[in-house]
Amino acid sequence: MILTVNLQNTSYDIIIERGILKQADRYLNLRRRVLIVTDSGVPEEYAKTIASLSQAATIVTVEQGEESKSLATYESLLKTMLEQNFTRKDCVVAVGGGVVGDLAGFTAASYMRGVDFYNVPTTLLSQVDSSIGGKTAVNFCGIKNIVGAFYQPKCVLIDPDLLKTLPKRQLASGLAEALKMSLTFDADLFRIFEEESVEEQLDTIITKSLMIKKSVVEQDEKESGLRRVLNFGHTIGHGIESEEKLHGLYHGECVALGMIPMCSPEVKCRLIPVLEKLSLPTKVTFDPEKTLAAMLHDKKAEQNTVTVVTVGAIGSFQMQKLDKEALRCCLDILR
Repeated sequence: MILTVNLQNTSYDIIIERGILKQADRYLNLRRRVLIVTDSGVPEEYAKTIASLSQAATIVTVEQGEESKSLATYESLLKTMLEQNFTRKDCVVAVGGGVVGDLAGFTAASYMRGVDFYNVPTTLLSQVDSSIGGKTAVNFCGIKNIVGAFYQPKCVLIDPDLLKTLPKRQLASGLAEALKMSLTFDADLFRIFEEESVEEQLDTIITKSLMIKKSVVEQDEKESGLRRVLNFGHTIGHGIESEEKLHGLYHGECVALGMIPMCSPEVKCRLIPVLEKLSLPTKVTFDPEKTLAAMLHDKKAEQNTVTVVTVGAIGSFQMQKLDKEALRCCLDILR
């Protein structure tokens, strides 16, 4: 299946097909210098497959985890491109999850003011969400994604076969992002989570999630309005994720926790069993003041208030401004 993200100046295709990795050169222009960015948790064969289809490939493997999404790693990628004489006509390919996509995308966005960028996501989280939409960034001073740019890929290849090596916990983390979209936009997708086998419906979940995000990005590329809804669960989620002692929690697990306080009691009664079905957390131990401080550094924060997304009925959303005390009360629900 091919989905086209229709934007004014930077439209591109999302190719969804099992086994597409081995045919990547049908869709990506690899007849040039190619910087392939991957991480230590991704099977080496995936990056090597892209390299074998390229004219001149350089593979850089960063350490797995959020720590690699840093200015230091970003600088090392730029240095590699400079040393390998990359020009504006060359490209960067991300082969990995959200960290690799954000890091490689930001590198592509800024080297010589922008070179072509392709994304080959290898985690469920990146396949359903972060690989499209053009958000690229690194973390800085403990704050997630605070330094970055909007930079759309030229093409995205979604190969569900690449998920076969993922542990169940990683799959569950990715499903949290798809669940986020079902709660805010698609009651039928939520019904799949609630009533059907997620494993059997995985391809449908990926496609439905991408269709939602594609539609939102087309309407609001730079997050001036509607696209903010895709941050449902992320304000609290990023706050929890920023706490050092909780780095053992995956991004999707933090988002799952962040959704709970933002739902009406009726929605929460249906959400909690689904989170339990997916083996996602519903409670966590954390320092509320540290987490609150991180939340107030959120990009959607204004003075001592943060605009959050809430869900009163499944498949719909509202935007609300919450002050410091209201946010503190939200955190109390999770302890």
